[in-house]
Amino acid sequence: MTSISNRRGLLGLGMAGGLILAAPIVPVFARDTKKPGADEAAAPPEQLMRGHAILARVLLIYENGLRRAGQGEDIDPAVFTRAAEITKRFIHDHLEKAEEELVFAHFKKAGRMVEIIGVLTSQHAAGAKLTDKILAAAPQARNKDPREAMARDVQALVAMYRPHMAREATDVFPTLRHLVTSDEYAEIADEIMKRERQAVGADGLEKVAKQVAEVEKVIGLEDIGVFTPKS
Repeated sequence: MTSISNRRGLLGLGMAGGLILAAPIVPVFARDTKKPGADEAAAPPEQLMRGHAILARVLLIYENGLRRAGQGEDIDPAVFTRAAEITKRFIHDHLEKAEEELVFAHFKKAGRMVEIIGVLTSQHAAGAKLTDKILAAAPQARNKDPREAMARDVQALVAMYRPHMAREATDVFPTLRHLVTSDEYAEIADEIMKRERQAVGADGLEKVAKQVAEVEKVIGLEDIGVFTPKS
């Protein structure tokens, strides 16, 4: 596999001026007059779960980068810095706030799943704190002690977010449809898209995904075939 030191040039884009996350928004909520209600029913969960997919890819970057750094490979600290910047701006500052204000609020109002909603909200706060710690430690990732401390925070992030995302996808998001009217459901979808544009630009999510893909390419994760078990 190509050494990270030979591929650092790919990280140069956007670093001097800070991370730029202009972002796409595919109109997943477009209404289909031939199938009334079909798009409406899928829209908010699809939008939020696409955000979850961004986070899942970032977690893979963290895990693989730290594992290889621990094995002696020279991993550019910018890999971890950019991954943390994406997480902070898109996940914590946008996606999780949208979940809390546009989705969780309906559960609290209805008195439904109050306990798990409380846990998920507290996990958002815990995740933001971990990301701040990772972001602070990332520039020293070539040094053993800071890297090992960062690895512990990454492990905590992974251990929390994988069940967190799964529970939202299987329990919370499907239930939302039963707590709101069709008009309210449409309004939630529209507001998520509006906030996404405000947070990351008119082309939002897809450009965020491209930012993630650039980091994946630097550490050789652009081909998901690397995760296929060898026979």
